[in-house]
Amino acid sequence: MRSALLRFSPLVIAFSLLACDPRDNAPADAGTDAVRDYRAEPFEPTDATRAYCGDADDDAIEARITEILSTLTVDEKVALMHGSGYSSSDRAWRVPGNERVGVPGFRMLDGPRGLSRFTRVPATAFPVAMMRGATWDPALERDVGAAIAREVRSIGVDVLLAPTINVLRHPRWGRAQETYGEDSHHMGELGVAFVQGAQAEGVIASAKHFAANSIENTRHEVDVVIDERTLREVYLPHFRRVVIDGRVGSVMSAYNRVNGLYCDQQSHLLTDILRGEWQFAGFVESDWVLGTHGDVDSLRAGLDVEMPFGPNFRRLPAAITSGALDERELDASLRRVLRAQLCFGLDERQRPVDEPSVRGSAEHLALAREVARRGIVLLRNDGGALPIAPGATSIALLGRNADAENIGDLGSSSVIPQGVVTALEGLGERDGVTVTHVPGTTLDAAGEATVRAADVVVIVTGLDSDDEGEADIAAGDRESLALRAEEVALIRAVAALHDRVVVVLEGGSAITTGEWDGDIEALVLAFYPGSEGGRAIADVLFGDVSPSGRLPFSIPAQESDLPEFDNVSHTVDYGYLHGYRHLAANETPARYPFGFGLSYSTFTLSELALSSERTTATGTITATVRVTNTGTVRARETVQAYVGARGSSVTRAPYDLRAFAQVQLDPGTSETVTLAVRAEDLAYWNETSSRMEVEAIEYELRVGTHAEDARLTATFRVE
Repeated sequence: MRSALLRFSPLVIAFSLLACDPRDNAPADAGTDAVRDYRAEPFEPTDATRAYCGDADDDAIEARITEILSTLTVDEKVALMHGSGYSSSDRAWRVPGNERVGVPGFRMLDGPRGLSRFTRVPATAFPVAMMRGATWDPALERDVGAAIAREVRSIGVDVLLAPTINVLRHPRWGRAQETYGEDSHHMGELGVAFVQGAQAEGVIASAKHFAANSIENTRHEVDVVIDERTLREVYLPHFRRVVIDGRVGSVMSAYNRVNGLYCDQQSHLLTDILRGEWQFAGFVESDWVLGTHGDVDSLRAGLDVEMPFGPNFRRLPAAITSGALDERELDASLRRVLRAQLCFGLDERQRPVDEPSVRGSAEHLALAREVARRGIVLLRNDGGALPIAPGATSIALLGRNADAENIGDLGSSSVIPQGVVTALEGLGERDGVTVTHVPGTTLDAAGEATVRAADVVVIVTGLDSDDEGEADIAAGDRESLALRAEEVALIRAVAALHDRVVVVLEGGSAITTGEWDGDIEALVLAFYPGSEGGRAIADVLFGDVSPSGRLPFSIPAQESDLPEFDNVSHTVDYGYLHGYRHLAANETPARYPFGFGLSYSTFTLSELALSSERTTATGTITATVRVTNTGTVRARETVQAYVGARGSSVTRAPYDLRAFAQVQLDPGTSETVTLAVRAEDLAYWNETSSRMEVEAIEYELRVGTHAEDARLTATFRVE
């Protein structure tokens, strides 16, 4: 009921009203000021614009933009700076072009896990980003970014509204599934990879939601109060990496306020930091419908495109006429919009486009299955309950998600899959194994008999789209981190009947398990695993692959161990510590730590060595570690390096993730992995000098396989 009520929201009402405004769909023409004496200011390309344009001729592009700006009327210019709604013929959110000067506009579309359901076009449903975060594999995420880009480009889309790179401040956030995890370094690695993959396919990626966006139910009103240190060290580094290292084409501003100002009017974020410090050369678009809160103020703050319509930016011509806005200010913003279109070659593409063979291809489905296999996290495995023994011939399958096509929330990231393999179907495909589905949450006599007679019992439970999702158009924030009471009761009832019970949890982030996981033999986290999820679950449970997923967030022993999640108040303080950093500072062990995950094999780490015991503020410390597979199956390990500052002049987290690397090894073999720690990543925000600085102190490097594992340590100094 909660999710149904949320869908009848101010956002939906506003969307309906705005969709009726004919001005947004009217073609732009030369208008009444077509004949005038106006010359736009020339622009000399910079290192940032050259890097943004890549192999394109930036000199020629900037000269062409100057000519376009000199030719267009004010009305024509503004028409290129706001959306015209959703086009059913283009199957995308349109930003108009101008045929007279040869610019095509944009065709924008979500999303983070595949082609948006807005299109009504079936496509591959990839595992949600949080599950991809659990792979800890940037190269694999680069492949996903490229595949999603190919699928959206197959219908002519040129702006992909992804990746979502908002820090998971608390796992009750309704859109947790759309992001990669709770750590900024981990997020940056995955976000850069997605952007590189997508943009290599000629699709502009849009990093969202900038910034400090991690509450759904009050997202349109909440003012996030945050000090500059916390903003710079926790909530911005991954955006910086995506801009500087990933060369992302666009950035989407967030709905929320930060320190009193809505993000589309936050010049400190959009101009001072994004364009000033990071030299971002692309364009900024607003979040949809209620994401723009002004006309001149938003433009001056750094917003370039109002989406998906133009109720605010349509007032800009009048502002120029009245003298409240100078046309050259408009030009500076529009130049960024045109630069993206021309640098990415959108003006040279043939329209319309429809390549159905790309969507849901065998290659993409195989990738979706591989990602799901790699993202599944084994949390508990008492007595070697998994993998399922070769001699097992009968499985009793229970739980609310056992036969559900459970691929994620129903918000803007939602996908219409060409098909979904459920857990029941995936397990049922195994030769020689009979799977008996016992529906419901209570056991009658027949159900009890089925459970007792089975060789193994598998309960697939957790969350679904009624429990979490985007606000306004889906379920919103979670009400609790606990599993539903009836599902807990089912687990306990089954555990009392059988000594080999495997629980598979699906969901977007942490689910507390401490009250019942001691009653079962094995616990698996399968997130929302996409089109091929059921087969991937079977692959892991039957031991076709050793599980290699590692948690991209902390699972606390109880929700009260984490900072408070306030999705009611309209002013919320964002503190410096959350997730594993908060737990470590309070000396509170997690039930399952950040970075944790079991394998069907065992590994040892040894021979930690540093390239040097000293480095400079611009240098890099390289650590090498020998990893040995001491088990009996081929498996993958993720080695993680955390760094703590000793004797810092400011309060810091006890340690932060600063590097990670993976290695896949056959039984009995070893390999040396390399972990590179950049000194600049150890910087803190000096509030006196108003800049990031690396302290000249000693640092401790902790190397292990999760945040609470410090089996190998070493120290180095920055001078």
